[in-house]
Amino acid sequence: MLDAGAADADPAPADGAPLPSWTFGGYGTLGAVHSSEHEADFTANVLTPGSAGHSRSWSADVDSRVGMQLGVQLTPALSAVLQLVSERGLTDSWRPAVEWANLSYQVGPDLSVRVGRIALPLFLAGDYRKAGYALPWVRPPVELYDAIPISNSDGVDASYRWTLGGFNHVTQALFGRTDISIGALARARARRLASLSDTATSGALTVRASVLSTELTVDVATAYFNALRQFGPQGAALADRYGARAKNTWVASVGASYDPGAWFLMAEIGRAQSHSFFGDKTAGYLSGGYRYGILTPYATWSKVRANMPTRVPGLDLAGLPPPLVGAGAALNAGLNGLLSSVARQHTSTVGLRWDFHSNLALKLQYDRLTPEPGSTGTLINVQPGFQSGHAIGVSSAVIDFVF
Repeated sequence: MLDAGAADADPAPADGAPLPSWTFGGYGTLGAVHSSEHEADFTANVLTPGSAGHSRSWSADVDSRVGMQLGVQLTPALSAVLQLVSERGLTDSWRPAVEWANLSYQVGPDLSVRVGRIALPLFLAGDYRKAGYALPWVRPPVELYDAIPISNSDGVDASYRWTLGGFNHVTQALFGRTDISIGALARARARRLASLSDTATSGALTVRASVLSTELTVDVATAYFNALRQFGPQGAALADRYGARAKNTWVASVGASYDPGAWFLMAEIGRAQSHSFFGDKTAGYLSGGYRYGILTPYATWSKVRANMPTRVPGLDLAGLPPPLVGAGAALNAGLNGLLSSVARQHTSTVGLRWDFHSNLALKLQYDRLTPEPGSTGTLINVQPGFQSGHAIGVSSAVIDFVF
């Protein structure tokens, strides 16, 4: 069985087991989601887009996925892991993708290094954000976790375990890159990706702090920014400011979880800044629940806000020839349309988890999310008739499992 709560741990054989030693396990989620908003779709991650709302009244592709993990201990110090995940992709395909694929070498009792595809050490649930059974909720709060939709990097990392002040620490440094297809002709590329994180535990308390920086290029709205540059220096300045080519991007977060067994309390806050139309935003949440035997009711409040203007004057149209005024006005509207996608939203959530069988959990959840006026929040596939500033009800039911 895959231990979803420690899904990124290296495989380890039982004492005295012959080598090589193999392990196999997996996890999955079967779910359905309904959104009351008919002019946009609700999604938990823009890279695995859901279609609940405008596209379908009820959708199974928001949370449904299955993952399988194969591990092998080659020597007492050398191990490898491969994890494949099948979920809806940007091209509406459910083709399995490699989530992790790395070699790990235990240099000493406290130091290990890995090379290959590795989970990004971001956020409290960053290592197992797709393994729903390990989460108390149906999904991590979208306001924070959707800010960085990528979940892995190709590169190398090192982890060092140490103890100080009654806390056991794991400090991880990672260097790598990510290259993702986001359409037939578009890609998202993160170059020179570097991160540093520290996870500290003491009894029921876990605290994780992390920071990540990268050079981000996303081939979205390329034709729009090329048209903007046709308007001379002012158009070029706007394209340089809001275009998403080779832009320095950083993310910092800190979170804490206290879980003595009968109840849990979690909180996280993070900031993501990209010098592009993806924006500068701060997000966080507070969540708690109480376990009554096999039943766990829980509640969460989460919010994301922009740290930048999300509506700008754009091109100065004064003095332009009449034929260019209309084109310039359209470009200004397009720029503000891009900026409206910088999420400004808050959500109140209540839910119930029922562990009705070994390795099986049923979760029911209701989210009341409200995109602020002028923002589309975390919604996608937004239609011309969409109006922000009102509450949207999202109902979810999932069965999570591990094996």
